[in-house]
Parts: sequence; structure tokens; C-alpha cells
Amino acid sequence: MSISISVSMTPVELGEKAACKIAQLINDAIREKGHARIILSTGASQFETLDALVKKDVDWSKVEMFHLDEYVALPESHGASFRKYLKERFVSKVGLKAAHFVNGEGDVGKNIAELTKELRSDEIDVGVIGIGENGHIAFNDPPADFDTDVAYKVVNLDERCRMQQVGEGWFKTFEDVPKQAITMCPKQIMACRHIVSSVPHAVKAEAVYNTITKKVDPMVPATLMKTHPDWNLFIDKAAASALMQL
Repeated sequence: MSISISVSMTPVELGEKAACKIAQLINDAIREKGHARIILSTGASQFETLDALVKKDVDWSKVEMFHLDEYVALPESHGASFRKYLKERFVSKVGLKAAHFVNGEGDVGKNIAELTKELRSDEIDVGVIGIGENGHIAFNDPPADFDTDVAYKVVNLDERCRMQQVGEGWFKTFEDVPKQAITMCPKQIMACRHIVSSVPHAVKAEAVYNTITKKVDPMVPATLMKTHPDWNLFIDKAAASALMQL
């Protein structure tokens, strides 16, 4: 177990530091193996990190990208689609070797099987894993299933998770938020060689506090990352505010 915690004054500073670390780990993998494979998070908390990452000196033609989750039956044209998010904020700005998307439309079982085959064809070098307001990683809401061996599965989203999506402006009302999503599972996330978490903003202060101070617990899914051999946590002053009171 190895945790590195960096506290920045602002989300922009956090994003720059996290992007530097992600780029370093990607470049290390390319030097070692000739290629790199990464997993990216989405959501408002990742804006600054992705903005900084696309500007880094990386040979993106040697990088394959996967991502964590997508809503079931939400069209890619919807403003909350994570496929749309990543294509606009990342994929369109770098020349990737390949991008593999979670597709919640059509035959979901077939989509998961095909994506799992691609994902497990080689190791993942860097997982960029955010933490939700309820402590979730990907869409593994509490209580998270730490035991499943499948790479992705369909899950029911809890109320706090769905409210977060409204709070971030992705949906107008709670009723508009899909009740189900496809998510990468905890064991699969933990299989990444390195994990980098960008967690800015005061709305994440409780989740950061619980993640750091509580024992590993499915009710705070992010606590599982404390057992990873190389977890790099980047928070800003606002997200660290509850920890500062210790």
C-alpha cells in the first residue's frame, strides 16, 4: 500500500499537478513497453485535469484509452453522455492509438463482453479514478461489490449519486437522471498498475475525509484504493477542508 496526497490551492493547480503525474506514468510505460493503456474518469471534477493533460508532451499515438462508465439507454447525443464528454474534451484533442467506449445503448450484454475482451487483452498502466460525493468510484455506489470478478456490470444508481448529476448540471431534474448505468467494477479498477485521483471542490470534502479516515468499507467505496500499491490522490484546499480540521 502506498498513498501519495497532494493538496493544491485551486482546482486549476490541482489539474496541472495531476496531469503532470498522469503524463509521467504514461511516458514511463511507453519507454518500458512501447505503448500505454489508460482509463479516464469523467464529470465536473475532471475538467481541469483533462484540460491540462491534453497539453502534455505525450506520444498519444502509442496510447489506448478506456473509460469507467456510461448510463444505460442514454444516447451519445445527450449532454450527459460520457462518450460525448470524452470525445469532446479528450479524444478529439489528441491522436490516440485507440479509444474504447462503454456503450449503454443496444445490446448491453454484448457491448460489455466485447469491451471486456479489449480491456483484458493487456494490463492497464494508469487509471484516472475520481471519487463521487457518496464515496463511489466509477458508478460503484455504496455498498459497492468488492468481490465480483467481472470487469463491467449494470448497476442501480443510488439517490445521492443521481442528485450529484443534477447538482453538476448534467440533468435538469432528479427524474431525468437514468436509474441504471454500466460501471467498471472495483477489482478491475484495482488491477491498474497506477491510480491517480483528481478530487477538487468543497462538495467532495466529506467523501475525501471518509476515504482517508475510515477503514476499507464497501459503504465508502473509495477506501478500497488505500490498498493499492500506488495511489496518487490530488485534492484542492476546498476538498481537503474536513481533513484540515483533524
